[in-house]
Amino acid sequence: MKSFLLVFAAALCAYGGEIRGTVTLQSNRQPLHHISVLLLPQGRVIESDDQGQYTFAGLPAGRYTLLATGEGLSDTRKIIDLKDGAAETVDFSMGVSPLRQELTVTASANRPETFLETFSPTLTLDSAALASKAATSLGDVLDGEAGIHRRSFGPGSTRPVIRGFDGDRVLILQDGVRTGTLGAQSGDHGEPVDPQGLDRVEVLRGPGTLLYGSSAMGGVVNMISGHHEAKDQGHRGLHGSLSGIAGTNNGLHGGNASLDYGWNRWVWRVSSGGQRTSDYRSPIERIFNSRSRSYTGSTGLSYYGKKNWLTGSFSSQRGLYQLPYKEEEDHHDGHDKDHDDDHHDEEEGHAHENVSLPNQRWNLRLNGGQRDRYQYSLNYSDWKHQEVADGEVETRFFNKQLDYRFLVEQPRRGPLSGSFGLWGLRRDYESRGAEAITPPTVQNAFAGYAVETIHLEKFRIQLGGRLETNRYRPRTGLSRDFTGFSGGAGLSYSLDSSSVLVANYSLAYRAPAIEELYANGPHPGLLAFEIGDARLNRERMNGLDFSYRRQDRRIRTEANFFHYWLSDQVFLSPTGKIDDGLPVANYRQADTRYYGLDTRLTAGLTSWAWLNAGFDLVRAELRSSSLSLPRTPPVRTRLGMDFRYRNFSLAPEAILTARQSRVFTNETPTDGYLTTNLRGGYSLVRQHTIHFFGLNWFNANNRLFRNHLSFIKDFAPEIGRGLAVTYSLRFF
Repeated sequence: MKSFLLVFAAALCAYGGEIRGTVTLQSNRQPLHHISVLLLPQGRVIESDDQGQYTFAGLPAGRYTLLATGEGLSDTRKIIDLKDGAAETVDFSMGVSPLRQELTVTASANRPETFLETFSPTLTLDSAALASKAATSLGDVLDGEAGIHRRSFGPGSTRPVIRGFDGDRVLILQDGVRTGTLGAQSGDHGEPVDPQGLDRVEVLRGPGTLLYGSSAMGGVVNMISGHHEAKDQGHRGLHGSLSGIAGTNNGLHGGNASLDYGWNRWVWRVSSGGQRTSDYRSPIERIFNSRSRSYTGSTGLSYYGKKNWLTGSFSSQRGLYQLPYKEEEDHHDGHDKDHDDDHHDEEEGHAHENVSLPNQRWNLRLNGGQRDRYQYSLNYSDWKHQEVADGEVETRFFNKQLDYRFLVEQPRRGPLSGSFGLWGLRRDYESRGAEAITPPTVQNAFAGYAVETIHLEKFRIQLGGRLETNRYRPRTGLSRDFTGFSGGAGLSYSLDSSSVLVANYSLAYRAPAIEELYANGPHPGLLAFEIGDARLNRERMNGLDFSYRRQDRRIRTEANFFHYWLSDQVFLSPTGKIDDGLPVANYRQADTRYYGLDTRLTAGLTSWAWLNAGFDLVRAELRSSSLSLPRTPPVRTRLGMDFRYRNFSLAPEAILTARQSRVFTNETPTDGYLTTNLRGGYSLVRQHTIHFFGLNWFNANNRLFRNHLSFIKDFAPEIGRGLAVTYSLRFF
């Protein structure tokens, strides 16, 4: 009788059908609050209430996929056929599992998509995975994931390298907009981040120029706090999180806390955190001047109406990281080196320069929209950092950046869905001092883009295009304008409900960066005397990606093959000359190619033993001579297990990195090495709280190794054996 009344009532409603249900904890059947339920293909997300209930209303007849996701919990996926005006009940029961569905908003720029639905290869790390990394910079957070390595000039300056692409070809976002830092500009400029303050990190591997513009030719990394996401509802009452981390070897310690208070349709948020490290030790020595610290704070207010939503926020970040130096032995006084002394100087026979980079950033953000119709954002960031040597400020860098976006969503009508939008940027960059090798420059950019998806029974076809212009106006020197078209075509074929084949063709454009056009002077951060060329052409890429993906209850796997042809790629080329004590290098252009593959696998061998494996290979070379490009990542293999007993997990792994002998002119090769890690965790899930305890025993075999992508690998080996422990609490 009750079911009949529900169906009858729904049929009377002019707005369509309805899907509702309850989410419960598998172990005790208690209702779970704050679980995200995703409705596909609409891409709508709502959260379960205090009774674990959710409701999607106003739905036309059709086939829908529902996915329930919760941090640290197994994901549950169900498919339902909804009749016109009907009301259906779909309940979920969730437990602790190592295999969870990966959701991303980065691949579409506007709505959540699953691992199987995205056209581009993606990767998502949740907050538990981020905490276990025990990292202080973005490159360390992502290093070791499929197709991702890290460039570094020390621990605080690491930055992700995706499929061999680095610098201005990998775009870093925070909550979907550009961070405004200078990490892409130089090897000694990093992307400071507090991983404990993030909900997740999403990575798009491969060209992202269609949605994100010229600087996303190699990929996109999106750091997500969750404060700027559109949801079908806010929440009432107090939600929050608390986390802490401590580690050996480098003296890591830090913590983060956040609170969200919801009243009626308003949600107020505040968060703060930080972490510090001291000098780290390699297996043979202490690496001096490798400390780092960072502090973050933010606050924001959101309104969630029946159709519209609006969020405003302010955030601030302060930090400092140091650049390691080479310790030299004293040959004139007969004394040995003392690696435990923090105060070496030339009088003791240790000639060096203590270099540190204090930095600060503040950000104002406004974004909102109407669900399933349009979104907009306005973001202003002010970044400053200094390069300080032996207490004296040598160079100051300033970057003020305003970017804006308006995106219109095209609701699915029959087989068609899509989106189109406008994007713009104004950047005011200036440097002063010894390394002020580029003139003050104003950059203006503007773009329009559109993406259309055709949904057929077994196939999905995606077509899109973007027209973008970049204009550089230096205070001195030649002004340049660049306009280019980026396009893409993708085909996804469903082999069955759990696996897909995907093929993509990308036509990508990139305007040269400021330093590539206007640099002229010594730049220790790139270990070169840089000479730019204001007459450089734009870069052009033709790329192919092929992917196989599968996910069901026992397995998640993907294999991605890529081949990119670049015309007029800009790169630093040594001339063999020396100026100001540094090798002279010119920015020049040549045709290049990148090809390779990246794979990963998680498979349940039994209910308590899971296999984790991965492999990646990339070749980046000049097409005319097959000479390898600088800092091309070596071949790497990962093999591990994840043993589960109730809420406990223990995950040993081994990572084998091959020797890299394919090197550029004057670049030194690096030996291969095998490192081992051991991670463990315990999850305690209750109706309104989730506790997670974790440990990470890294480089457990204390192997001496050097990162081929490090600018200082010749005198600074990587970190030796250490242990990091984490604790996090989420309540709702």
